[in-house]
Amino acid sequence: MRGDALEEKRVKKFVGGQAVIEGVMMRGPRYTATAVREPDGNIVVDSYTTSSISDKYPILKKPMLRGCVALYESLVIGMKALAFSAKAAGEEEEEMTNKEIALTMVFSTVVAIGLFLALPTYAVKLIPGIGDNHFLLNIIEGLIRLVLFLAYIWGIGQTKDIQRVFQYHGAEHKTIHTYENDMPLTVENVRRHSRLHARCGTNFLLIVMVTSIFVFAFLGWPSLWERIVSRVILMPVVAGIAYELIRLAGRSESAVVQFFITPGLWLQYMTTREPEDDQIEVAIKALEAVRPSEAEAYEN
Repeated sequence: MRGDALEEKRVKKFVGGQAVIEGVMMRGPRYTATAVREPDGNIVVDSYTTSSISDKYPILKKPMLRGCVALYESLVIGMKALAFSAKAAGEEEEEMTNKEIALTMVFSTVVAIGLFLALPTYAVKLIPGIGDNHFLLNIIEGLIRLVLFLAYIWGIGQTKDIQRVFQYHGAEHKTIHTYENDMPLTVENVRRHSRLHARCGTNFLLIVMVTSIFVFAFLGWPSLWERIVSRVILMPVVAGIAYELIRLAGRSESAVVQFFITPGLWLQYMTTREPEDDQIEVAIKALEAVRPSEAEAYEN
């Protein structure tokens, strides 16, 4: 096979990230690192080897299953990164223990179920004129869920602290773009890139919301508790579908794919802000700590 054809098959390995308090977490193929700007101006980096349960059980790397694994591991890693950043940024005296992280995740999950699953499916019957069209009831429920999600994003974005996090979110995206374009990780190079990214978690959540509309629409309209339980049970399926779509969006340059992810990119205008240079420096430190070597950077 010709060398240029081989080159076309090389795919850059993904590096993902998350904005945290006064910092950025980056996760690469081998390492995960969180870089935070301390109150005295220094940048502290916490890094460790990236591990996944799918390495022990390869079947979990199969389509649909890998989405559920990725979502769970992202939540765990994200909570650990937030706990570290809160301590490093001087907002907490002690870092959270594993038990505290687990309890926080459980509490957050219960709140999310109540707000985005239970409330919409209860509220839809309060809307007059819908009747007993089960398909229509499910569609309107999904639209209520989507409106609540957008309102939540807008609401938290009005606070000063979250606006800082959104700036670090923009720095994370810009830095990853720089890496993916094989450019040196300098503030100048990072600055020129877009703060929007196809594989963003915001994009993933929007795809989850839209996908859930179509999945739940075929469940009929049983009792309230049956609807809530069925939606909770099917969320891994929805997350699996959304994960495959977000992977496709990250790898494909198809005009059709790009068209369908455009709303998710627009939503990132709400969840990202243009970062300051010192915030970009933090994101660069995080990515440098996880960046694969030249030999490891591509997969065939």
